[in-house]
Amino acid sequence: MRNITARQVLAYVLVGFFIIGAAGNIMAPKTIAEEYARWGYPHWFHFVTGCLELTSAFLMARSASRIVGSLLGSCIMAAAIATVVFHGEYSHAIAPLVVLGLLILSVYLHRK
Repeated sequence: MRNITARQVLAYVLVGFFIIGAAGNIMAPKTIAEEYARWGYPHWFHFVTGCLELTSAFLMARSASRIVGSLLGSCIMAAAIATVVFHGEYSHAIAPLVVLGLLILSVYLHRK
């Protein structure tokens, strides 16, 4: 059996997070659609977010593109943090901050 390292586990946990996030944003149940509207984004913007999250997940799934995927994911999380902080929803920034920290750790661990 192949040895799986902690950095690989971290990468795949992040891949899972972004796949779940992409599915939620692409399908956009009423609560998510209402949040995007409240934040002033166009009605279609959840598709953009979901597609970017899915792209990030696919890039992170391969070791050759993991850093690029993590950097894209970091940009997505930074935008999420900026959005909720700008709208005064500070408690909603906690999850993206944690994920951003994990993405930065992933980049650090996978650097050459």
